[in-house]
Amino acid sequence: MEDQFKKILSHAKEYGFVYPSSEIYEGLSAVYDYGPMGVELKNNIKNYWWKSMVQMHDNIVGIDAAIFMHPKTWKASGHVDAFNDPMIDNKDSNKRYRADVLVEEELAKTEGKIDKEVRKAQKRFGDDFDENQFRATNPRVLRYQEKIDAHQNQLNEAMKSNNMEGLKQLIIDLDITCPVSGSRNWTDVRQFNLMFSTQLGNIAGEESSLYLRPETAQGIFVNFLNVQKTTRQKIPFGIAQIGKAFRNEIVARQFIFRMREFEQMEMQYFIKPGTEMDWYEYWKETRLKWHKSLGTSSEHLRFHKHENLAHYANAAADIEYKFPFGFKELEGIHSRTDFDLGSHQKLSGKKLQYFDPEINESYVPYVLETSIGCDRMFLAMMSESLQEEKVPDSKGNETERTVMKLHPSLAPVKAAILPLVKNKEPLTNRARKIFDDLKLEFQCQYDEKDAIGRRYRRQDAIGTPYCITVDFETLEEDDKVTLRDRDSLGQRRITVEEAKAIVLKETNVSRIL
Repeated sequence: MEDQFKKILSHAKEYGFVYPSSEIYEGLSAVYDYGPMGVELKNNIKNYWWKSMVQMHDNIVGIDAAIFMHPKTWKASGHVDAFNDPMIDNKDSNKRYRADVLVEEELAKTEGKIDKEVRKAQKRFGDDFDENQFRATNPRVLRYQEKIDAHQNQLNEAMKSNNMEGLKQLIIDLDITCPVSGSRNWTDVRQFNLMFSTQLGNIAGEESSLYLRPETAQGIFVNFLNVQKTTRQKIPFGIAQIGKAFRNEIVARQFIFRMREFEQMEMQYFIKPGTEMDWYEYWKETRLKWHKSLGTSSEHLRFHKHENLAHYANAAADIEYKFPFGFKELEGIHSRTDFDLGSHQKLSGKKLQYFDPEINESYVPYVLETSIGCDRMFLAMMSESLQEEKVPDSKGNETERTVMKLHPSLAPVKAAILPLVKNKEPLTNRARKIFDDLKLEFQCQYDEKDAIGRRYRRQDAIGTPYCITVDFETLEEDDKVTLRDRDSLGQRRITVEEAKAIVLKETNVSRIL
């Protein structure tokens, strides 16, 4: 798994998906730039999310709120007082860590031991192996699981009660060492606020202090009445937004999984109080189907229920994806109650209520949130699609290729136009003409450098689902080209118009909506 993660990092840079930011100045920690292929993939992810969330629902609309907001916004939301992570330093390495993450990673090691026992048993018993029964009855697995559950409960309780001493004691009890120094020489655990602050104008002062928004949701909440009145929506209805957020993470690592500047795709669904659990279950299942529709393996997705709830929630779950570094949060589904609108109503003195004509009453709506990190989704798609496989070459011999089997609608380039040889007119002229025509329909790439086999491999590596090869027969044979399929490697002779129709159909996002 570690090797796979290294391959993703190397592939991302080599093929223009992600670069370290300001690399000529030795980079900036946990900040990345998206390259030519990366920006196309990221835009396609956002486009698919927006279409499936806004275009496909007549009761969900979109906004684009400003990054800067009145500082009272963050007081009402609880971020000023409670947006903290528990921080701990190792005195020998001078490295800083999130205390809760240290504990979670230690528990993950024990989960790894359980998985190892399961794999050994699978080999031993073969087709007769019953994994559920083995997990429920094997003494060693049960001991491991009991240890995990006990320490997980301790962690949840410490986090819920802000018990920093208890959190440090848990680190001591688990005998956790610093990954760098290997020592157990820890400082006390203390809270660290994650918001970036700045000033409005040239003169710094309390009245001019601003924050870079740590989440996009609050821009939706403060616009609740504006949106409801202008769109004449009735509850239940949702407001969606894609935008940048900023968090001064204690430890930002694992490539683009945890960054200080990131992009969120969020939808806040306003509902009648008392219906939140029904909508909570509905959106959990709906969002899981969304991920599976892209071809993501069911084995790589799971729900994780929150035991330690945020101050605004009465229920919360994550959709976790199995990244090369383990199962981690990809999307959150949270029942936020009426905390946000209620808090803004109280601090602002403005009523943020909905008049329900069905019951002839006004009330502060409850909110059901779905929130997905666009950058994490990007990393999940790279992790899911990047593969190395053996395929036959033109002579029938077996060769290895690196391929990104992205869903065609997400692929950065939909089709590559490849003349069989370079600098051969009128062959290259005809290929250029096909490229100029097709680029009006979808994202194309023209390439005539190197042998045709190498060009195929380059397109495989960036996930291009189709290659259109123009040869000398194209000039003579009723304008037919060779359409190559990335996944099956199948090739067929068809007209340019037929090739265009296939690419348009197979890469259209409507096929997965």
